[in-house]
Amino acid sequence: MKEVSEKVPRVVVPRWVQLVLLPLTVLALWALAKAAGKVLVIFIVAGLIALILNPAVSLLHRSRLPRGLAVLAVYVGFFLTLAGIGFLLANPISDQVRTFAHNLPNLVKEANRSIENIQRYFNHHGVHIELVKQGKTALQSIEGKVAKSADKLASFGGALASEVASAIFDLVLVFVLSVYLLLYGAQIGTLVRRFMPDGDGTRADDFPHLVQRAVSRYIGGQLLFSAIMGTSTGLALYVFGVIGVFPDGRTYAVAFAVFYGVMELVPYVGPILGAIPPVLVALFTKPITALWVALLFVGLQQLEGHVVAPQVFGHTLRINPVLVIFALLLGLQVYGILGALIALPILAVVRETAVYLGRHLTFESWDRPDSGLL
Repeated sequence: MKEVSEKVPRVVVPRWVQLVLLPLTVLALWALAKAAGKVLVIFIVAGLIALILNPAVSLLHRSRLPRGLAVLAVYVGFFLTLAGIGFLLANPISDQVRTFAHNLPNLVKEANRSIENIQRYFNHHGVHIELVKQGKTALQSIEGKVAKSADKLASFGGALASEVASAIFDLVLVFVLSVYLLLYGAQIGTLVRRFMPDGDGTRADDFPHLVQRAVSRYIGGQLLFSAIMGTSTGLALYVFGVIGVFPDGRTYAVAFAVFYGVMELVPYVGPILGAIPPVLVALFTKPITALWVALLFVGLQQLEGHVVAPQVFGHTLRINPVLVIFALLLGLQVYGILGALIALPILAVVRETAVYLGRHLTFESWDRPDSGLL
């Protein structure tokens, strides 16, 4: 980095810019972001997708393929890759889901029997809790209440359908925007270079390239992190199944591992959502089994937070963990789960921007001369 600073003269930021223009620019950007709201998030997500796919598009374009066809080829390859991964995982997951559906009546019977045993235990010790009434278990009573609430469920279904339609529209808009950003990627890069201080002409000191590399590092780190946690979950549940603590863990290990790995892509609530299916299956088997499975996921999440995450993201983002936590909390507060999801790649871009400007900008000093005011 020192060699870069010596080769390229720094741009001096005058005092009046520091005093007037910079504060006004920050306020204007904040007002624009607040007014844009959801539109800004859509553009940010589309921009991140374009940054992720741009290396592949550029590679095909350098091989004399027109950029439009390169974008089409990359997207087709991307969707075919997803379809291939889904096909490879479909058979084992579908077999395990089919096995679970076949065993579901037996699991419900076991749960009902457990509820009855719990009620007998409490009745024997003088604690009267009515879990079974007129031949119905607590699960059957819940089923009856759900049936009586059909109108509420229908209303909820209508609202859910509306949200799904809105989400599909947003996804289509993100897809279209990302295509346009990829098509005009070279022009956008040239425009960005025009507004940023000049680098030394190498890719290591080219701002668009540094931004793209920062986002790619985050995506690579996140995928590695999800793969590690998903694999660890599947192995742990399989071991629980082999030693007899959670017999169904051996049967559904692949499905649980894939689901948990995908949920790890969602900050904060992802690990909790990923643990729900195995805990519920264990609860249908025996309550004590559910306790052991829940403790297993608590241990995995402790390992995730204190060992895996710092090692993976420490090498990919190169950002202080305190700033990472602050960015996640700020994103969650401003835009919810989606905000938390895009907070870290935005933070990675902000870091690269700050480092680049720190190499090429210097602020005019505010020190007064010793000779006095006149």
